[in-house]
Amino acid sequence: MTTTTAAATTAPAPAFFQRRSTWLAAATLAAVLGGGIWAINHHTAHAATAEASKTPPVQVTTTRVRQQEVQVYRSGIGTVASMATVTVKARIDGQLDKVGFVEGQDVKAGQLLAQLDPRTLQAQLAQAQATRARDQAQLTNARADLQRYTTLLAQDAATRQQVDTQKALVNQLEASVQNDAAQVQYAEVQLSFTRIASPMNGRVGARLVDPGNIVHAADANGLVVINQIDPIAVQFTLPEDAVQDINRVQQQQGAQPLSVTAFDRAGNQMLGTGKLILLNNQIDTASGTVQLKGSFANPQHTLWPGQYVNVRLQLDRRPDSLTVPAAAIQRGQDDTYVWVVDDQNKASNVPVHVVQIADGTAVIDKGLAAGQRVVVDGQYKLKPGATIVEPPPARKGADGKQVASQGTTGTTRSGSRN
Repeated sequence: MTTTTAAATTAPAPAFFQRRSTWLAAATLAAVLGGGIWAINHHTAHAATAEASKTPPVQVTTTRVRQQEVQVYRSGIGTVASMATVTVKARIDGQLDKVGFVEGQDVKAGQLLAQLDPRTLQAQLAQAQATRARDQAQLTNARADLQRYTTLLAQDAATRQQVDTQKALVNQLEASVQNDAAQVQYAEVQLSFTRIASPMNGRVGARLVDPGNIVHAADANGLVVINQIDPIAVQFTLPEDAVQDINRVQQQQGAQPLSVTAFDRAGNQMLGTGKLILLNNQIDTASGTVQLKGSFANPQHTLWPGQYVNVRLQLDRRPDSLTVPAAAIQRGQDDTYVWVVDDQNKASNVPVHVVQIADGTAVIDKGLAAGQRVVVDGQYKLKPGATIVEPPPARKGADGKQVASQGTTGTTRSGSRN
């Protein structure tokens, strides 16, 4: 029995050693695989580092962010329109006798523009005046009779009924005379309509009716159109977010109107400077814009009705504003950014908020600090983390013209550090 027990106790030993060998083999395999993976990764990283070290620096041009006082304004596209437009029409029917203007001529208020045949209305005026004279004579006689009847009544030589009847006749004739005076005045007004005068200063357009034609008060086209072009108006629109800025500056300036400047379509030539006379009382919900109007003195007629112009509405002056050249501003899908260079000559793109861009200068209120270096040329070659180098400064030749310096790489880097 003892022998049987000993045999049973020593029988499992081979299975134990078999499992231990399996574990050792698995551990050895894992160590080999881990070492291989580490070697591969180390080789890849080393190769990438070597490749990066071989990447040449990108040559760009940089400048510093400046801090200065700037004039803030809003820009828009506008249309020149006459300050006032009048279609001159005849107020009565008649034959056009003559025209008193030259097409395209400047006219003054009260200047004769056209003359209608006045003969019919002159006869009507004479008839009304004659009727008034007749009734006036009858009134004078009736008043004399009333005076006599009043005297006879005091002497008991006339009755009260006669006096009252005469008073009624006098009142009736007085009313007739008043009516005659109104008819005379009406005839005079109608006669005055035969002389058509300019209602304002302006410039006439093409003559729409020639002398000899019969004109009617119901004619839609009229005789001529007058446009007031000095002063002249410029109508333009701005985004709705400009309303608060405009109201804020207007409250600060009080009665002083905001200044408006008009440029040609290319934006190169200034056509005139005026003042803001209208900020519309509502925002167009369809376009999200608000309508504005400026008034411009136009003695040289540099602005013409129907002309498209670029408009700048000047707001306030902001001290200590951050500015960079407009060439430094880059536009992405969602925002604007600039390439900033640190002390190690490494480039990175930084989102910025642009207040305005004008005359080659961009005003920034978010994203930059004064004195930072930004790239103004060569941005298309840059990637985040790229090393930059600036070209050497230009030197002047014997003829006084600038000649690019052809120094060594070491010289170029020294120049960039300076």
